[in-house]
Amino acid sequence: MMELFNPKIFFNSLIYSILGVVVFWVSFIIVDKLTPYDLWGEIVEKKNQPLATVVAAMCLGIAIVVAAAIHG
Repeated sequence: MMELFNPKIFFNSLIYSILGVVVFWVSFIIVDKLTPYDLWGEIVEKKNQPLATVVAAMCLGIAIVVAAAIHG
């Protein structure tokens, strides 16, 4: 019979989730440094909607790659 709570599976999921967030954040910082302007200033202060859409698509792409790498 399957256990309702398996600590090993829970902690493995937690570790991989944290690892995925860290890899995603580092990737985003690298992309931010490679762009010739301040992403935060353009999106938040200047309300640059097209740039926000491109950054959102980039974030989804990075997240899909990180999830696929962790999932196997």
